[in-house]
Amino acid sequence: MKANSERVKGKNFREFCGKPLFRWILDTLLEVEEIDEVVINTDARHILAENGLVETERVKIRDRKAEICGDMVSMNLVLADDVANVDADVYLMTHTTNPLVSADTVRRALAAYDAALASGSADSLFTVDKVQTRFYRADCSPVNHDPDNLVRTQDLEPWYEENSNIYLFTRPSFESTQARIGRKPMMFEGPQFESIDIDTPDDWDFAVVAARFMQQQGLAG
Repeated sequence: MKANSERVKGKNFREFCGKPLFRWILDTLLEVEEIDEVVINTDARHILAENGLVETERVKIRDRKAEICGDMVSMNLVLADDVANVDADVYLMTHTTNPLVSADTVRRALAAYDAALASGSADSLFTVDKVQTRFYRADCSPVNHDPDNLVRTQDLEPWYEENSNIYLFTRPSFESTQARIGRKPMMFEGPQFESIDIDTPDDWDFAVVAARFMQQQGLAG
């Protein structure tokens, strides 16, 4: 959880539909009984404290090392530091910028991953959105379809977009690639409405509309 953000200034701590943005995913994770501990890797412990968050029995705050701070640092380097210093059977990684991910989706992803580990069918999991639409390159050449043989979009081969919501992995799978996605990953498709990842001001505005709708429906808090 960084203190600074390039495109949406201070977004991690900015008020989002009634509470600071970081509280949305934190409250969701704390709602999931299967999660023993939530580790926040941050260069902003003081800002968290100003927002009333300190360490508890289930929340651990790790101060991010200076050499892995900055906008150009790969998240895998941050994760490598956490994996090396925090013991766990399974690691779940998510972002402050995923406010609408539900506890139910987290539970279902964990269950799917546990089953895959038990069967040996996967070593890691990441969430995706299924996309079936016509793509073009910058020069207008088609990517995944034939303009001269038009088919319905629902009949196109589905593509899967990594949505950065949830990553699940073990220490061995992380060490095999030095990344959150291991050598034998599986994809998990959650509700697309939950998969908004706030990177830009437009993302923020859209997420606010979505969050207010979900609050009205009693689906978010």
